[in-house]
Amino acid sequence: MIRLAVRVRRADAELVLAELLELAPSGVEEVELGEEIVEYAVFGAPGELPELPDLRAAAGSALVELSTTEIADDWAERWREFHRPLVLEGALTVRPPWEPPGETAIDLVIDPGQAFGTGAHATTRLCLELMLELNGGGPFLDLGCGSGVLAVAAARLGYAPVTALDNDPASVTATAENAARNGVTVEVRRHDLRAGELPSARTVAANLLAPLLRDIAVRLPIDSGLPERMIAGGLLVGEVDEIAGAFAARGLVEAERRSRGEWAALLLVRVDS
Repeated sequence: MIRLAVRVRRADAELVLAELLELAPSGVEEVELGEEIVEYAVFGAPGELPELPDLRAAAGSALVELSTTEIADDWAERWREFHRPLVLEGALTVRPPWEPPGETAIDLVIDPGQAFGTGAHATTRLCLELMLELNGGGPFLDLGCGSGVLAVAAARLGYAPVTALDNDPASVTATAENAARNGVTVEVRRHDLRAGELPSARTVAANLLAPLLRDIAVRLPIDSGLPERMIAGGLLVGEVDEIAGAFAARGLVEAERRSRGEWAALLLVRVDS
């Protein structure tokens, strides 16, 4: 197993991450290296990793260092140690399948497979916290579903029908499998969020990076198709005001914001709801 690491300047890290996720849609590991440098790493067998020239191009002028490291044979077992159960407000547990059942009323089993995360990342956690505040019910749309954490949680919280969209085939597969694993119904489809019409739903969750959220804000319909409420995650704290303004221009205004470390999420509501 090979660990391929890209170190970049923090000021450009978000843009680099968006490019890297195009090359490695299964997700990247993020490592903090002080105030100025961020390291992103991908894992895979030789021949499965992105080409070095493609990584250099993705990092562009932000590149500080590019390195490869061979990982011990027990990496797969040690990888499991990074995926620990997440317990929120004594009401919801998100855990990988190798962990014992939680003691909360809602116990979600999420296997990341080749998709991104089991729910422990700060942005996913913030989105789940906001979802727990809302009254479940009506159609729910998860844009960029990853491993399906938000979509599966929505189904368990009483939303129906639940639709999950992602452009990554591995994410579509993982979400469908995790929905079945938890005994819930989720319609999962492959969809390019940068193009085409977005489905309408009463509640929308979009745990994405800021550039894609900006694009989605511009393409939201200003009519009856506008959601009553939307959770926008995947934001750095310094990006919240700009993204809130982009959605406000389309009729979704900020009702609440939450942050955890350098990450933040927004709850937006339709002005006439």
